[in-house]
Amino acid sequence: MNRSRLAPGAGIVTAPGDRPVLRTSEGEFLRIDTGHVGPGELVDRLTEGEGQASSAELDRLVAAFEEAGHAVTEPRRPPLTGRTVHLLGDPVLTEPLARFAAAEGAEVQSASADDVAGLAGRRDTALVWCLDSPVPEGLWDEADRLPARHTAWLRCHREGAHTWTEPLASAPGDVTAAHVRLRRLAATAAHRELAAYWAGHRTPDTGPHPTEPAAALIAALLTADLIAWASGEPHRGSGLPARRRLRRIDLRDLTVTEHPVFPVPEVAPLPAPTARTAP
Repeated sequence: MNRSRLAPGAGIVTAPGDRPVLRTSEGEFLRIDTGHVGPGELVDRLTEGEGQASSAELDRLVAAFEEAGHAVTEPRRPPLTGRTVHLLGDPVLTEPLARFAAAEGAEVQSASADDVAGLAGRRDTALVWCLDSPVPEGLWDEADRLPARHTAWLRCHREGAHTWTEPLASAPGDVTAAHVRLRRLAATAAHRELAAYWAGHRTPDTGPHPTEPAAALIAALLTADLIAWASGEPHRGSGLPARRRLRRIDLRDLTVTEHPVFPVPEVAPLPAPTARTAP
């Protein structure tokens, strides 16, 4: 029978002369009423201690820890176990992302643009497309169709000194790359210029390209989005959820800013003009 252990990130703190306190993985401190159980017995039971004491009251106390998620009996399962991640794009970004996703339990595979349509309808599967350049018009149109078939779709690209990581989309109605473009055009007075920039009417790219630390940061942020997708994205803290979060990473100083972004509702087409009859 597996023994209970404190959950990852949780710990028991004992201030001199005071009762033990649980520090949760979220950083909260909760006082523990051990009843007739000695604090040392509880600590030994939930850690690698040598104590083998057991009683009905100690068992109930440990069960309460388990029910609240502060103790576990099974080893930690990597959060991307059972998920397949297909990577496409520039190696400066996909290579660190492949390492990070594999370390979290994902099955990582390389993909090509020709593979995108065939991924539609594969649940527990994500496509991540990373570009060290602006996105050519139409390049992501096929991938934008994946969430409607419940295949996850995550992407990033660079524009000058900024890399953008777009919201993860995994279900019908999620934010697509086309939605992000429309929202960004609507948010700037320079919408004509931004559209021309995206269309390729610009001087040759002068960088800066992601350095190794910058690429690692971007890969870590994308991995966090994949973990949120795999875990059903529980809401934690005050941050934006992965499915509604547009990030901008400044490659010069590695600052990250977050912006909320929402789907763009479909608009009914204008009615066709009707012929007017002469009076």
